[in-house]
Amino acid sequence: MARIRVNEREVEVPTPTCLGDVAGRYKPGADLLIYNGFPAPPETPVGDGDRVVLIRRGERPSPDELEALLVSRHTPGVHARVKAARVGVAGLGGLGSQVAIALTRTGFGQLVLADFDVVEPSNLNRQQYFLEQIGQLKTEALSDTLHRVNPYVSLQTHAVRLTPENIPVLFAGCTVVVEAFDRADQKAMLAETVLRELPDTWLVAASGLAGYGPSDAIRCHRLGPRFFTVGDLHSEARPGTGLMAPRVGVAAHAQANLVLRIALGEET
Repeated sequence: MARIRVNEREVEVPTPTCLGDVAGRYKPGADLLIYNGFPAPPETPVGDGDRVVLIRRGERPSPDELEALLVSRHTPGVHARVKAARVGVAGLGGLGSQVAIALTRTGFGQLVLADFDVVEPSNLNRQQYFLEQIGQLKTEALSDTLHRVNPYVSLQTHAVRLTPENIPVLFAGCTVVVEAFDRADQKAMLAETVLRELPDTWLVAASGLAGYGPSDAIRCHRLGPRFFTVGDLHSEARPGTGLMAPRVGVAAHAQANLVLRIALGEET
């Protein structure tokens, strides 16, 4: 017998066996068979320690199955580690709103979201908000969106202006804090506070992502033992050079990927 996981439930199956046999036993009619994070044909051999996710297209999963199906395309071993991580996002604009969505889709279990502002029309060109959310607090609007993506994510929201006094309290226990501010003075304040007051917390910041320059100019730069920044380091928003969805999105997802790598121990 082999011990495998089927839709995140541990089961025993006879050996030898194949993916199609597992589907026939545990979800007859499944038309998407995912083997260790990758769609595979029914004849794929299955053995001890493998992870199988069975999906019947169009079927609304039970609450017990939903979390497993959300992360079915992950590399095996990733989900348990990211689910346990606690990540802070400071600023929920073009960067922060997209980082939060990417982390939620990845299965991060705990997010701390901080922003004092409300959604307004000029946000819609690059931030993950919608017309009907104009006027809502960004913390409330984004929380609603994140729970629509993954109802299992635990959110702590703070509709406050971040200061050197409250940052260590609000982000206590975070593995990583993502800096997602617009203003240079606020970026510097957050970086100094996190690196000084939260000695076990990593910081992933951004600098230089305005305009529509080449996306491959947006790079990840290591500035210290626990400190990364993402961007080209010089393209700042100013009259004649605005903030636009494509470059902001590239930077936000680079930040999210760094958070994932840190949570998995890939950055030391």
